[in-house]
Amino acid sequence: MATLADAPILDRLVAAVGPDAVLSDPASLALYGQDVFSIGAAPVAVLRPGDIDTLSAGIKAAACAGLAIVPRGGGMSYTSGYLADAPGALVVDMAAMDRILDIDETDMAVTVEAGCSWAALYAALHPRGLRAPLWGTLSGANATIGGGMSQNGVFWGARNGSIAPTAMSFDVVLADGSIVRTGSDVLRPFGPDITGLFAADCGAFGIKAHVTLPLVREAAAFAYGSFAFDAPAQFSSAMSEIARAGLASDSFGFDPFLQAQRMKRDSLASDAKALMGMMKAQGGFWKGLKEGAKVVAAGRSFLDDATFSIHTIAEGRNQAAADADMAAIRQIAVQHGGREVENTIPKVLRANPFPPVNSMLGPSGERWVPVHGIVRHSQALATIEAIIALYDAHAAEMERLGVGAGYMFLTVGTTGFLIEPVFYWPDAQGALHKASVEAAHLAKLNDFPPNAEARALVETLRAEVVAIFGRMEAIHFQIGRTYPVKERSDPGAWSILEAVKAAVDPERRMNPGVLGL
Repeated sequence: MATLADAPILDRLVAAVGPDAVLSDPASLALYGQDVFSIGAAPVAVLRPGDIDTLSAGIKAAACAGLAIVPRGGGMSYTSGYLADAPGALVVDMAAMDRILDIDETDMAVTVEAGCSWAALYAALHPRGLRAPLWGTLSGANATIGGGMSQNGVFWGARNGSIAPTAMSFDVVLADGSIVRTGSDVLRPFGPDITGLFAADCGAFGIKAHVTLPLVREAAAFAYGSFAFDAPAQFSSAMSEIARAGLASDSFGFDPFLQAQRMKRDSLASDAKALMGMMKAQGGFWKGLKEGAKVVAAGRSFLDDATFSIHTIAEGRNQAAADADMAAIRQIAVQHGGREVENTIPKVLRANPFPPVNSMLGPSGERWVPVHGIVRHSQALATIEAIIALYDAHAAEMERLGVGAGYMFLTVGTTGFLIEPVFYWPDAQGALHKASVEAAHLAKLNDFPPNAEARALVETLRAEVVAIFGRMEAIHFQIGRTYPVKERSDPGAWSILEAVKAAVDPERRMNPGVLGL
């Protein structure tokens, strides 16, 4: 691949898109050369287009120079999906393409530029009583809709499945700078699903510039429930049955370690302000005061004796419907050995669905990295037990090096059980952490010295967890360069993907190596 090392190539890129759309200073190159977990090969420049025409012009200039192109969304991933395999790539940062282009309340569709964050879309739709069916991840203050379509993901609205399948159409810029429109604004698909080919591709096939999503009406009423369990068999069976019944719009939980980590963070009393804002909009001022007071009064002691916890949200067209679904959830939880506890966590999270991304560092400034898999319900308990056994086998070394580990879990649609082991360890913060975490919060945290030994253990543990997921036939979101999708794919199906890659990117310049392509 060519590089931008010689000034004339960089000059041609600037001439194509303008000086404000190109970054090449050392600080920017360092920032855009890393993700939440890893530092990759250094890029030689960053393209920050402000619209689809500038994006197309920049990609054409890069094509003429023979540059590798690496698309980047909000930068919140940790699987090396936007880290180039070799030095000299052009990183395309979509953050400046953040406009909401059209909200059509008649035909129930919204079109956004791919750099629009989930939080910005929610803020625009919520006052209209609308939202997308899958409406973002917990990192949605920074995470973008284009990134979600490229990486896939889940959290809010998980009863409806995962994010990438919800798109109706894309405008995609290919490796030669040409623009392709997929799908339609009515339904997907119209004939073979071209939109689906570009969904969850990690940017291997092209750069999504515009995304059109369907709209649904926001729920009118909510009910919340939290339940404590003493053993994995109890909470996993309860979670699976709640999912199969389709009762909860959102259902997630924590093991004891992650539960303790959450309780260490900033006071729930401050979160109550956000809670009151939602309750005022949903149920009046006095209800806001009452619910906010409950959160403050509950404090952080309500799960002290719990080992595992499930947190659920039921939505309805009226309060009676939401309460009826929560009553059914409560019955399932109790039948599977759970006991109800204060429902502070789902209330606060739903009230403030896109908090600052401060949790990308631990409560004391530790480094943080997850790894995840989605398994069938029948494999959930066996997967959890295998992960617990892995932690037990490495317990002494983890304790010596200060590596903490737990997991969170949630259900996806009626068929998937997501398990996300998470690791914390003392290590130096990266440029991405310093740029993303709020300055006031960052000032309270330790910035540990580099800790290669602890990181090496985390890398070993992550690899072993990925192997466990493989044995359990799990699938993954944000595959990047971490999950072995090629090895787990049917050879005939993989050959079709190779043919698509050759058709849309014959010189293999678009994020080369991602997905194993």
